[in-house]
Amino acid sequence: MQRPPLKQAKSIDNVFNSAYWHLNQQDFTIGEIHAKLARKTDNVEWIETVLAHLIEHKYLKSDLEFAIRFCESAFSNDTGVSAIQRKLKKRGIKSNDIETALEQVINENEIDFNDMATNRLLSRFVTFEGISREKVYTQMTSRGFSRAQIDYALSQHPEQDSLRSKMAIKADKAELSTEIVKLYRKGKGQTLIRSELKQRLIDVSEFEETLYQLELAGDIDFYQSCTEQLAKKHYDLSNFKEKSKAYAYLSRKGFTSDEIKETLSPTSE
Repeated sequence: MQRPPLKQAKSIDNVFNSAYWHLNQQDFTIGEIHAKLARKTDNVEWIETVLAHLIEHKYLKSDLEFAIRFCESAFSNDTGVSAIQRKLKKRGIKSNDIETALEQVINENEIDFNDMATNRLLSRFVTFEGISREKVYTQMTSRGFSRAQIDYALSQHPEQDSLRSKMAIKADKAELSTEIVKLYRKGKGQTLIRSELKQRLIDVSEFEETLYQLELAGDIDFYQSCTEQLAKKHYDLSNFKEKSKAYAYLSRKGFTSDEIKETLSPTSE
């Protein structure tokens, strides 16, 4: 939605009042106040006069002073370096002022980022129930902490052993028979299905028994599936090299040697 036009200043006093009003709300950089006043008036002389007065009387800090104050506040709220850098750059502070401010505040306050990350993690996650490892890393990274700092914080958490990956959490909810049928319908053989399920951390300890039950129920037939997958190709089975290529293709699809041999035998036509 388009921003409504701002009522324009009729005198320099209006410009002063606008500046004071904004600064009473929160701290702003010189550049941010300049941009706000430029919306209030196109009189450059008024803007420069107001800015000079605000700086002289300490209403406005230099960019370095602003950055130092910002760093102190951010560190007290368990915010890491990269998040501070990102936020200050977004507010128009130059890189050299940001780095100078960071170095000064870190040294003066003897900040230990491992401890800070640990405090943040413990306050944010009392337990990891329903929370994936990926989500923890994402949230802590967005807060400005490095992977090494997050790793350290996790090593100090009393519930660290309960933290699991997103894949592992999803695997717990998976039903083995359902997942087998899904992959079967994609034309995959049992060896490939088993391999993919293991990669997805799904428990395959009951794999053979589940296959047997599915076959009894008529939900899967790997011999039929093997034949259907071969039919999608155009191998000349009377040619030895072509037949070898067909065997390799079906093997990659996860079918067993018995299934492949029956499919490739002349009697399977």
